[in-house]
Amino acid sequence: MDWLYLIGFIGVGFAGMEIVSYCVHRWLFHGILWNIHESHHKPNHGMFELNDIFSVFFAGISIWLMVDGATTLFSTPAFGIGAGIAVYGVLYFIIHDLFAHKRFVPFSSDSKIMKLIRRAHQRHHQDVGKEGHEPYGLFLFPYDKYPERERKFDR
Repeated sequence: MDWLYLIGFIGVGFAGMEIVSYCVHRWLFHGILWNIHESHHKPNHGMFELNDIFSVFFAGISIWLMVDGATTLFSTPAFGIGAGIAVYGVLYFIIHDLFAHKRFVPFSSDSKIMKLIRRAHQRHHQDVGKEGHEPYGLFLFPYDKYPERERKFDR
């Protein structure tokens, strides 16, 4: 039963991170923290951008929770929530940075879900203005709004 609690808290950390990232992205990154986040919306930047500081911040929270909860693995939610944040961070890095933005070690995928997420994220980046566009989250958005488009050579 203890493992089920741990797995549940990992799920809570992961799901919670998507909700937190949506809210933080929409109202803080495109609000009072725009001066930092703006580097992510500019088309030309180096390998690293000022916006990466947010990833370091959330990784720090995740590590702190896992270290703090390591001795009480099954009796407190800290480790599980920290691990869920870490899982979210790894998937975010793979899908957002490597796949959607082609940073560091870019790759491509024929997965319809991955392509859908990339199209939705490209919509968010359609211009470099502070106002931004939906979707602000990585996973939670109206998937039916970004259907697979048939290409001429697929007919």
